[in-house]
Amino acid sequence: MLHLCDSLDRFFFMRIFQMKEQESIRNIKGIGEKTEKLLAKLGITTVGDFLRYYPREYDEYTEPVGVSQVTAGKKCAVMGRITGKVGVRNTGRLTIVTATLKEENSFLQLTWYNMPFLRNTLQSGGFYIFRGMVTDKNGRKTMEQPEIFKREDYKALLHSLYPIYGLTKGLTNKLMVKTIHQILENKEIVQEYLPEEYRNYYQLAEYNYAVSHIHFPKDKKDLLLGHHRLVFDEFLLFILSIRMMKEKTQDMPNSFAIKPVWETENVIDGLPYPLTNAQKRVWNEIERDMTGHTLMSRLVQGDVGSGKTIMAFLAMLLAAFNGYQAALMVPTEVLAKQHFKEMEKLLKEHQLPLKAVLLTGSNTAKEKRERCAQIASGEAKLIIGTHALIQEKVEYENLALVITDEQHRFGVQQREDLSKKGTRPHVLVMSATPIPRTLAIILYGDLDISVMDELPAKRLPIKNCVVDTSYRPRAYHFIQKQVEEGRQVYVICPMVEESEGLDAENVIDYTQILKEALPSDISVAYLHGRMKAGEKNKIMEAFAANEIQVLVSTTVIEVGVNVPNATVMMVENAERFGLAQLHQLRGRVGRGEHQSYCIFVQGGQDTETKERLEILVKSNDGFQIAGEDLRLRGPGDFFGIRQSGLMEFKIADIYQDAEILKEAGEAAGAILALDPDLSLPQHERLRDRLFSYGKERMETPGI
Repeated sequence: MLHLCDSLDRFFFMRIFQMKEQESIRNIKGIGEKTEKLLAKLGITTVGDFLRYYPREYDEYTEPVGVSQVTAGKKCAVMGRITGKVGVRNTGRLTIVTATLKEENSFLQLTWYNMPFLRNTLQSGGFYIFRGMVTDKNGRKTMEQPEIFKREDYKALLHSLYPIYGLTKGLTNKLMVKTIHQILENKEIVQEYLPEEYRNYYQLAEYNYAVSHIHFPKDKKDLLLGHHRLVFDEFLLFILSIRMMKEKTQDMPNSFAIKPVWETENVIDGLPYPLTNAQKRVWNEIERDMTGHTLMSRLVQGDVGSGKTIMAFLAMLLAAFNGYQAALMVPTEVLAKQHFKEMEKLLKEHQLPLKAVLLTGSNTAKEKRERCAQIASGEAKLIIGTHALIQEKVEYENLALVITDEQHRFGVQQREDLSKKGTRPHVLVMSATPIPRTLAIILYGDLDISVMDELPAKRLPIKNCVVDTSYRPRAYHFIQKQVEEGRQVYVICPMVEESEGLDAENVIDYTQILKEALPSDISVAYLHGRMKAGEKNKIMEAFAANEIQVLVSTTVIEVGVNVPNATVMMVENAERFGLAQLHQLRGRVGRGEHQSYCIFVQGGQDTETKERLEILVKSNDGFQIAGEDLRLRGPGDFFGIRQSGLMEFKIADIYQDAEILKEAGEAAGAILALDPDLSLPQHERLRDRLFSYGKERMETPGI
């Protein structure tokens, strides 16, 4: 058994106070109305949300180096004696304090703004340790606003890790740290929900220990213990949810009398393009499942642009022409509207006498009543929508097929609720996330997996390049030329707003930069996950209609609208994303007849990072890229900014944490083999946590 906590830790965790995870953050001392609203932008509304808002990086107090060893573009601690006088000058608005460190022929300029008291603190000839970001200004290495330490004070901090959180304007990292400290000191102990035998076998830290030490690790070893447990939990809950769904359909008899119909063959023959061999293979597998003796439970995994949508439509038509209903649930309203329009177009072109309806949250009360009545009566055979499809008021006459697109974006309970609308239906899951087959099998349990590994022949391959920040003026000129030719552009930034302690491009500021850099007649707008759903829909629809030519966005556009006119994707700070995600992002372009381009802008000068990004230049095959991502990203490489994950996990990463994923898959199998519905007393808390997990995923910002 692992003895992970010393006696002090044990005392700390055994303190039981009144605060509970489900309580509002307003119950936390120091959180007023204004701060509450700012935190809500980050998806933090409860004490539990705050606990699970993990640091996005850690600031490590590393060994100090000499002046000759500092590197521009990197944060470090440098030790040395101040050479010459400490300078102070006033510019009117600013008081500027300067000092110089010298080591043989190497110099480092130190600069502080509006800190006049330092003239009395810093002594000429005094030995100090300074810590900050090193920049190169006109060939001279400079450190602005560095922290100042005496040798003995820095020694006490050496190798410690300070958490840095993703912020929104108006919040500081200091406030986040203070609040987390307060919660950890006052929260009611979280009851451990993972049985002890599994914690012992997989050498997992206790849950409370893990949460505390992911926020405030004493060292890297501590951080690894906390990280391992929380990643394991995230994978375990996801896998359990998927497999429990599968268990309920596996080997269940097919109660729907479905036979092949000539209408689907007519549609295939009438398409303006021939199906690829991969599409033909997958359609045969779907048709065989739906007309077979047991219920279908299949995942169709296809690269971006591989033609999954027509597979979904054909499956819906097969159900409908056999007299049954079929529902397609997608994560955004804009995508639902787009699919609905495409379905209506297909029905019209092939003169198919079927009624399709669109059901979303923005429907008026009258529209909802009318459409729900059409669904309940069976008049509507084809239903497309968002999670509005699973509301209590929505009743189906004879639902035989449920399709979820990008299903990882839906909560467990939501998927389950849709499946319960009548007799248990066939389930088809669509995903554009390129996951290596070995990991897909673990993640999706025993779902039958179809892989669409072929792109339509008419598609022009995307032209890619990896550049540094000096290329930006040329990129802006290229963007302007493309827009003048009638094309549209995506620009991706890793952050929503400027964030304390993080050096990366953000959507808000970058939009302003582009507005100034491009002619005024080019419409530039931004999009991010913290915007209200209606606001996001409005922006995405305007972009689809070419009312907006340049859209600056976070990765929220991963699951977005199909805009064939978009031909340029520019990704800032490309080094902060995984290769597989970058590939999925660039799939937003290259969907039309025009040549498309992807520009990956690397923020730093790291040679290793550039080589990794160059893989995207060499290949447009998502599955090959995913395999490379898996090979290149080793375990434990998470002390910098966490790479954005494809699967909307809060802390887990399927590539970086592939070994933990395998362990969680093994544990899920053992738990369900013993207790398929988690009804045994030792699994009661795990079952409750699984239910909460499903609810949380539906409420995640940015979905």
